[in-house]
Amino acid sequence: MVNSFGLAAGYDGGVDLIITGDSQQEQRDYYLWVSRLARKFGLQPPRDMRAGFQGFLASLNNISQAYFADIHGPDAPDVVAEHAITTDVRTGLQFFSIYDDTAYASGDHWELLTDHLGFRFDDIAFSFTESDCGNPALMAHLRALKCEHRYGQSYAEGLAGYVEFAISLMHKKEFPPQLVEIMRERYEGRDDRMRAAMDAYAAQAYGFTEEQLVAMVHAPFTEKGTNLETYLAAEQPDLLTHAPLIRGLLDGSVPTADGETVRVTERLEQLSGLTLDQLKVLYGSSLRLPSLTPAGGELIDAILEGDPHKQVVHTRHSAEGPVVPELLSGR
Repeated sequence: MVNSFGLAAGYDGGVDLIITGDSQQEQRDYYLWVSRLARKFGLQPPRDMRAGFQGFLASLNNISQAYFADIHGPDAPDVVAEHAITTDVRTGLQFFSIYDDTAYASGDHWELLTDHLGFRFDDIAFSFTESDCGNPALMAHLRALKCEHRYGQSYAEGLAGYVEFAISLMHKKEFPPQLVEIMRERYEGRDDRMRAAMDAYAAQAYGFTEEQLVAMVHAPFTEKGTNLETYLAAEQPDLLTHAPLIRGLLDGSVPTADGETVRVTERLEQLSGLTLDQLKVLYGSSLRLPSLTPAGGELIDAILEGDPHKQVVHTRHSAEGPVVPELLSGR
């Protein structure tokens, strides 16, 4: 999203002014957060390039490159480069905020929006928090799958728990009551419909099947395969005896040279939706678990720690287990 600002601001020689609906306080908070993050991890641009919007974009570009290098690994420079942020904007570019001059809360114009203009909130894209949240319904789907496949709950229970969490965020952000009610009605008692809708969306937008989403919520390959045997026993029992071979493929000690290793590799790629090289990156990465007391030692941890849309919920991690606190994020 930020790159769109850079592209627009630098188009055809650059613009002098950007009109924004963000308040000056919001702009300042975002600028300070990016600057502090860049400083903490040594990602600041050269001193003579830190001023103004150009400096902000340069800092954010450095953060973006480090973030995606962490995700994709050192052997995927082309993929990381795809996430570069344009910094070629005019030095004197300024922002003009219309925040104080406009009343754009949807609740204040509900009849105009829904009756006169016929506006409808999309089933899939309708956001629990803010419009820049990637896909809230898919996040709810993943949470429900996690509860179903890892915590011994039903899909409906997991979905209802996430919706309850999301509605609490909506209240905190002062969403109009009409929107909160729409959200409640959209999910209440409709878990089968939402499940089918989100499976279809995941397949269309990302090429993922539900089986691959289930693998995602198990996180079986990360941190040297900490959850590998648990995942295989629960979801792919016929592969459980191949766990040592799988670990060898992931750590690179076993080449994909014979028929069996090729078949297992193809199966892993089918189950995860990732290539073997991508699975190897996961195998060597740490398992970032949402923590009530995050250490913030890595860039991605610091980014997640700064997410304002999170809340502690209480749930069971097994059917007969104790109720434990868990941190959920709204992004």
